[in-house]
Amino acid sequence: MKSMYPKKGRVILHIDANAFFASVEIANNPSLRNKPVAVAGTKRRGIILTCNYEARKYGIYTTMPLWEARRKCPELAVCTPNFSLYREASLNLFTYLSTISSLLEPASIDEGYLDITNCHELGTPVEIAERIRRDILQKYNLPVSIGIAPNKFLAKTASDFKKPLGITILRKRDVQKELWPKTVHEMHGIGKKTAEKLHSIGIQTIGDLAGEEERKLSSLLGVLGPHLKKRANGIDERPVDPDAAATVKSIGNSTTLAFNSDDDDLLLNTLSSLSQTVSKRMKLRNTVTDDIQITIRYANFQTVTRSQQLMNPIEEKEEIFQVASSLFDKHWSGSPVRLLGITALRVEEKEQSLKQLSLFTYENEIQDEEILDVVEDINKEFDKPLLHRGVHHIQKASSFEENFKKKYGAWKKR
Repeated sequence: MKSMYPKKGRVILHIDANAFFASVEIANNPSLRNKPVAVAGTKRRGIILTCNYEARKYGIYTTMPLWEARRKCPELAVCTPNFSLYREASLNLFTYLSTISSLLEPASIDEGYLDITNCHELGTPVEIAERIRRDILQKYNLPVSIGIAPNKFLAKTASDFKKPLGITILRKRDVQKELWPKTVHEMHGIGKKTAEKLHSIGIQTIGDLAGEEERKLSSLLGVLGPHLKKRANGIDERPVDPDAAATVKSIGNSTTLAFNSDDDDLLLNTLSSLSQTVSKRMKLRNTVTDDIQITIRYANFQTVTRSQQLMNPIEEKEEIFQVASSLFDKHWSGSPVRLLGITALRVEEKEQSLKQLSLFTYENEIQDEEILDVVEDINKEFDKPLLHRGVHHIQKASSFEENFKKKYGAWKKR
């Protein structure tokens, strides 16, 4: 079996549970099998959180309003979210995967990376993938798709090729044929705004991106440009890190002023410069944040830190500066400042953040539905917007990865 493994490279699996919430509901209630199923808030403002493949045949998709989904498919079975059930299923999934290899990195509640480079005694990579798919389906009635590749980016890309229950091998030599013809918008890590910027200089396909000059990409996207070019060429050196979920992830920068100052313009310009630096570093790592912290150190060395959690993840300099300057305006005492700092807390990979709303965001959204209805009714009653929905969550919530490792750290092999 060892001959089926590369002598120098790695073999990485990306395991993705298909339509996870809906699949868990079906596993828990077999009468739903082969029926169109969606998980959604039940209020009139509810949205589809996920749906199975039978429902997708009707054109139903994640984030579609529930009323529209019912119109497209009157027989749609709608399940109220059961978050404790999903957490239990996720724990079962990762606990099982840890029996294959200790090099396991959860990427979200329903997907993770597994490094099987040294697992040749268990069979060929395809045999191991088939075993994983079969066991998870038999043990937990959950369908998974698996990508097999020499790195994390290609493995994740491959797992999307065949759903549900697909197994796909994507080698680096296949990149030109399989990836380059696709549009840049289809590439993991490229959102709508980045795709539009690439289009503006004539880059339409992943192949265009792979062949573009680094200088031109850097000018357009900063440090993110060369990073995306590497991905487009199938290069990704990130290790599968079992401790990634346990690490408190943050990206920050601070600067000591040349002299203590209480000049508004100077201090705001400093925050603007720090925002630019933090944004560049985040883009280099292809990450976003939903929690911004500022640090203010006064001339007497008294230090104040304040943070604000956001509803939506951000990465752009202007967005970071808007939050940081607002925090500064609220919490600066007016005394001369010696040092300023900005830190992006709870950063996560952009592709994971954009994939779907997190489990905990779903909970917040559902809990907020009744509040939204009341606000809307009051505004209609008085025919003007007397009440508004708050933009920011005040209560800080931990990320899925942090909660998972704190509560279920035992899954990792010792």
